[in-house]
Amino acid sequence: MRPYSPSLVPPFSVVHSFSHMASLEDIADNLHSTEEKLGIVSSNLRLVNVDQQPETTSGAFGEELSQLEVANNKLKYRISHLKKSIADENTKRALHMTNVRSVITAIFRTALCKCYPSFNTTRAIIQASGAERFGDYKCVAAMPLANTLKQSGEVLSPRDVAQKILNNLPSTPFVIEKCEVAGPGFINVYVKRSYISELVSDILVKGVRPPPVERKLRVIVDFSSPNVAKEMHVGHLRSTIIGETICRLLEFFGHDVLRLNHVGDWGTQFGMLIAHLQDQFPDYSTVSPPIGDLQKFYRESKKRFDNDENFKKRAYNCVVKLQGNDPEVHQAWKLICDVSRKEFLLIYDRLGVKNQERGESFYEPMMPGIVKDLRGKGLAVIEDGATVMHIPGKLVPLMLAKSDGAHTYDTSDMAALRHRIEEEKGDWLIYVVDAGQGLHFETVFEGGCMAGYVADGVRIDHVGFGVVLGEDKEKN
Repeated sequence: MRPYSPSLVPPFSVVHSFSHMASLEDIADNLHSTEEKLGIVSSNLRLVNVDQQPETTSGAFGEELSQLEVANNKLKYRISHLKKSIADENTKRALHMTNVRSVITAIFRTALCKCYPSFNTTRAIIQASGAERFGDYKCVAAMPLANTLKQSGEVLSPRDVAQKILNNLPSTPFVIEKCEVAGPGFINVYVKRSYISELVSDILVKGVRPPPVERKLRVIVDFSSPNVAKEMHVGHLRSTIIGETICRLLEFFGHDVLRLNHVGDWGTQFGMLIAHLQDQFPDYSTVSPPIGDLQKFYRESKKRFDNDENFKKRAYNCVVKLQGNDPEVHQAWKLICDVSRKEFLLIYDRLGVKNQERGESFYEPMMPGIVKDLRGKGLAVIEDGATVMHIPGKLVPLMLAKSDGAHTYDTSDMAALRHRIEEEKGDWLIYVVDAGQGLHFETVFEGGCMAGYVADGVRIDHVGFGVVLGEDKEKN
């Protein structure tokens, strides 16, 4: 079992081939000069081969001549590959923009690997300088590294560690003007002005472009997620805007992004609503009330459900019919969903948001399989007639099935998690939902890891935001 831990590493860290980045043209010129010299050598070898008599080329001299020709051909082959690599690099540079901080980070990682190979080089922490007189960036890796060394018995001051890092920096004359140890162990980095000038000129000519990413990811972003039969509120609007912003940023970086709208379109509330419509809206199976009326009917149905046992039984019966695909009840549900969807689309169109609806009903057919799988693995147990899954360190278990067999949000989210990784092939899942759902998602993600649904290398993040309260101070 792989424990779930939310990732804290920025997703856009890029390792650059910094040592020749600003001098591709110089390398190309050198290659051209070398190629010309090789051409002269080749011509001379051919002349020597022609001028020599067979008896002189058959001995040691002839063997040496053959070796020179082979070596010459190998050099030609390598030069052709170098030229192709330079052409490929120039193509990449045309598509992407250099991230200076990532370049500096890569330089310091190289130094750390050289002088402290066992140290986690991802901690080559580069920060923007706080003041111009201290340079453009600073490396603050020496302080944590000194603590790590102390624990292993090697006592060095952070300044000594910083100096050792500095002594092992690779030569980067096109990027770094100078570096110096300062304060308790900072390394101040001064970037060459000509390098910055070149990058700024590149932006002016080619515009703002993303830096290259190490690997194109399949990113699935779950956002917006309004409830059917209810009007969208500001919380859904906030999720929509944040989620769409994340999607556009990830697409700018070149990732493959799938926008999913996990609408609330299934569950007991629809049994309540349809049972109430049977009394208050006789044409419920052929036409749906407008969204505003639906919300009013929903509030009325909730009040009846809480206070009227007979109505509660009718509501549960409607839920059973809906799950059993009863034609009349299913048609009523479909009409309610259609009316709600049209209202949602009005807002999405104004915002320029195009997401793919994947409501709870989409995952309903998968839920029995989830419960069966988790019970088969010994992770889910029966308690008081309900099927639950206990997560170590969490006080409240996941409720997978109620005592009457009905599934819950936990089951839906677990099914969605599995489907997004196994079927949608997501490398990175992002849930843009209010902070009040933080513990719920943490529990579901941990449960997914325990069940083996979260493959190695898959990243999951919950992007939370403030909970929106209604006029009654209750969560909307």
